[in-house]
Amino acid sequence: MASTTTTRPRPGPDRPKAGVSAHRRGLRPDRTREGLAGYIFLSPWLLGLMGITAIPMLMSLYLSFTDYDILSTWSEIEWVGLANYRRMFGDDPSYWHAVQVTATFALIAVPLKLAAALGVALLLNRERRGVGLFRGLFYLPSLLGGSVALAIVWLNIFNRDGAFNGFLGLFGIEGEPWANDPDWALETLMVLAIWQFGAPMVIFLAGLKQVPTELYEAASVDGAGPVRKFLSITLPMLSPVIFFNLVLETINGFQGFTSAFVLSGGTGGPVDSTLMYTLNLYIKGFTDYEMGYASAMAWVFLVFIGVITVVLFSTGRFWVHYSDGDDNS
Repeated sequence: MASTTTTRPRPGPDRPKAGVSAHRRGLRPDRTREGLAGYIFLSPWLLGLMGITAIPMLMSLYLSFTDYDILSTWSEIEWVGLANYRRMFGDDPSYWHAVQVTATFALIAVPLKLAAALGVALLLNRERRGVGLFRGLFYLPSLLGGSVALAIVWLNIFNRDGAFNGFLGLFGIEGEPWANDPDWALETLMVLAIWQFGAPMVIFLAGLKQVPTELYEAASVDGAGPVRKFLSITLPMLSPVIFFNLVLETINGFQGFTSAFVLSGGTGGPVDSTLMYTLNLYIKGFTDYEMGYASAMAWVFLVFIGVITVVLFSTGRFWVHYSDGDDNS
């Protein structure tokens, strides 16, 4: 008796595969519609990124190789190549003076600000009566940020007839025109920056809450004192938070502008003692109308901030410790 063989139809381009339901086949149009809806919702951000950030950055990169002075039309722009960069690193003494002032400000103000923030955070870490009020009061100056109003108030406090000299007069001490003295103007800006330690303080407080109390209890059993606990437990456990604050505050320190602009009247004075890098960039672009040169300064500044960030991340692996045992930042 001859056997019969049943041939199953093979799935072709017009025939669905076995086991594929109509519901599965209908997912592709649904995903397409979801993707389209996602791009529609993202479109305001994408338009802002292109119109406010990406396109202006590309334009400033082009202008950094020209002699554009704001007052000229686009047809009058002359391509000068690397002339702006050669002038920056060779023929402009004000540029290097601004670099020196900015570096001095950042290297002194940032560590002191972080130290003040950590110290106050340690004092406010314990739950006591009224501690929430003190946390709010210490954080309040950071809410004002780099506002013009705060800089004006600071100028009035540290001028010749300001409140600070009035306080010194109670002890028979003759004050100085701190904000207008070339020897003290930059230090006045540093004090203002250090005083606004509220934001890193709050971050330090959050980090201190994550330190296990069992570690301190075990250290107490071993006879460790407060200093030993701080060096062996608090600092290592808090190192990721310290690293985070260090990166943010270093970038903010080099970008200081508003307080220097207000206290110096937009000139960087007295005697260029508060000529921060960003203020010098503003003067070159909007006072001297050298927008091409200012654009070159901005791009060098961007590269410098990037290098500083890379260096911080590269060195962080040697001192930043994470609770999961991974010491790499």
